[in-house]
Amino acid sequence: MARITEIRPQIKDKGRCSVYLDGRFCCGLTLEAVVGHRLKVGDEVSSERLAEIQAESERQTALDKALTHLTASMKTSASVRTYLQKKGYLPPVVDYVLEKLKEYGFVDDAEYARRYAGDAAKRKGKRLIALELRRKGVEEEKIASAVDALGGEEDAARAVFEKYMRGKPRERETLYKAFRYLLSKGFDYETARDVAGGRDEDGEA
Repeated sequence: MARITEIRPQIKDKGRCSVYLDGRFCCGLTLEAVVGHRLKVGDEVSSERLAEIQAESERQTALDKALTHLTASMKTSASVRTYLQKKGYLPPVVDYVLEKLKEYGFVDDAEYARRYAGDAAKRKGKRLIALELRRKGVEEEKIASAVDALGGEEDAARAVFEKYMRGKPRERETLYKAFRYLLSKGFDYETARDVAGGRDEDGEA
């Protein structure tokens, strides 16, 4: 057992305190944890007990930060994990928070993929949507399910094509550029060809 010799508010974060045992720094705790566990100078406590209190405090703080991070919009589990890691939380804390967020329904990669794909399908092809979801850390199975549910691409491709062609002459060179543009937006070759009447480099349809 050791004695708490000082509980000092941290300069950079007034909501946290530095706890010292026998004159040496032991750990940082939230003010809420210090008050909640009734810690005070002169108390005898083991470093193991303080570690337990710290872990509990860190989990709650990380969960609060993650919930704030999710306020503006839905996020993937990979995005939340990266966010918490950058905040300095250790893997066990991050795992705990993600488990809780999934349990509460605040993080759902399948639902995220479905919504993202549905919105993006108005201006992008399936290939690009799948690539973007992959970059966001969504699992392949969830990506495939979301993309497969979109149906055909021709209406979206035609809308993108018409927007691109607005004010441009419908000449062979411009149509070919439109065809390449549709490909860059993730639409498949056949759809881009049918909509834009593009030609490949050999001049064939």
